[in-house]
Amino acid sequence: MFIAFEGIDACGKSTQIQLFAEYIKNRGLTYTLVREPGGTALGEKIRSILINEDMNPRSELLLFLASRAQLVEEVIKPALNRGEIVIADRFADSSVAYQGGARGLGVGIVERLNDFATDNVYPDLVFFIDIPVEIAIQRLEKTQKDRIEKEGADFFQIARETYLKLAKKNRNFVIINGNEDIDKIHRRIVEHFELRIASLNH
Repeated sequence: MFIAFEGIDACGKSTQIQLFAEYIKNRGLTYTLVREPGGTALGEKIRSILINEDMNPRSELLLFLASRAQLVEEVIKPALNRGEIVIADRFADSSVAYQGGARGLGVGIVERLNDFATDNVYPDLVFFIDIPVEIAIQRLEKTQKDRIEKEGADFFQIARETYLKLAKKNRNFVIINGNEDIDKIHRRIVEHFELRIASLNH
């Protein structure tokens, strides 16, 4: 089973991924944790370029896609073939929301390029942790920001709206209210996961 966590920057994704991975481990299930961009030797080099170098939006998208293609072949497909649960900190929908939506490259073209980069390997479940943009901006003020995190409220607003449109369109999407307390968010994620597992076993 392949599960991705999505959301605008500072939505609380990393905390929830940690809690979910612990829960999976306690259930005695084997999992592989990956992050985007990155997760492979090549991907981590690309990550460093993406975070630090200025570039045009098309270059940015193509670098994300290159990192993703490598991750799918090198890590995700083998893990799924071994019967493991793959937990991803961002995946293809990030590019749709950020580059397709917020950067204005177009959702349709990014989706088509994602099909190519992922070899049509997509998550069974996407947990979209949704928070208002104002909260994200407040949280980012307290951190050392990377190149994308320095974008303003308008950028994140479009990314968020694009995610919400994806949630309406895609059956694998689950919207999680990121404003609730950490344990409550975790419980909701676990509930949805358990429901999905139960439906697969029937």
